[in-house]
Amino acid sequence: MSASKPLSSAVSALPLSVEFFPPKTPEGAEKLRAVRQQLYALRPEFCSVTYGAGGSTQDGTLQTVQAILDEGQQGASHFTCVGASRDSVREKLALFQSMGLRRLVALRGDLPSGYGGMGEFRYAADLVAFIRAETGDHFHLEVAAYPEMHPQAKSPEADLQAYVAKVKAGANSAITQFFFNTDAYFRFVDDAHRLGADIPVVPGIMPIINSSGILRFADSCGAEVPRWIRLRLQSYGDDTASIKAFGLDVVAQLCEQLRQGGAPALHFYTMNQSTATLEICQRLGLAQ
Repeated sequence: MSASKPLSSAVSALPLSVEFFPPKTPEGAEKLRAVRQQLYALRPEFCSVTYGAGGSTQDGTLQTVQAILDEGQQGASHFTCVGASRDSVREKLALFQSMGLRRLVALRGDLPSGYGGMGEFRYAADLVAFIRAETGDHFHLEVAAYPEMHPQAKSPEADLQAYVAKVKAGANSAITQFFFNTDAYFRFVDDAHRLGADIPVVPGIMPIINSSGILRFADSCGAEVPRWIRLRLQSYGDDTASIKAFGLDVVAQLCEQLRQGGAPALHFYTMNQSTATLEICQRLGLAQ
């Protein structure tokens, strides 16, 4: 495949969004500023920014979201509720509104190490319902979806019911955990629709930048890396050029299969880098 040749001859536009994490240093912030400018060429619908465990990076999250808004783009803050009180969530919602933010990614979140309690919100559905009760339709609410099951779920059925509860609480759309198995995604969407949860489910796309990183991340969050991909990546050793070329082929083909199957959009987990996402979108004919 040529990097400049779209995979599909009948190229169809597909909405895109991108995700960043808050930088920890001034150098990281400067680098991310340049990365954002490069990715804005894709005309993303929104740019989301992650939250740490228990909201531990919230200051950096809000600073990054504010920078995105100041650059004329639509920002979306991740917003976790674990360990939070209703008063603290209410206060944060007022801050989001004062910033001009109109989009949130509502999540339960993970407890930070050593943290004692769950707080007043046990599930993400509780947070979604509270935001709706407090702010009406002010925010477009994204929630998480897990085509291969949340790693802490008791069963696929329990996980699906938890997702449906978030939708019924007032979610507008969902973003999935990254995956490489399109069958899992399409089955999840079909199962959710059968239960009346018919909001758009946007596939989360993780570019393969290096083998150790993607394998470690997948193992930690319960995402399956098919054996053939895992073995190919391991076979390349430290050959970064081959890893990136193979990763580009795999992820671009994954995106094309999702597009052909009717996925409503693509959400890229950029890891604060631009090259891989831009190259994938060029393959898909989606880059300007």
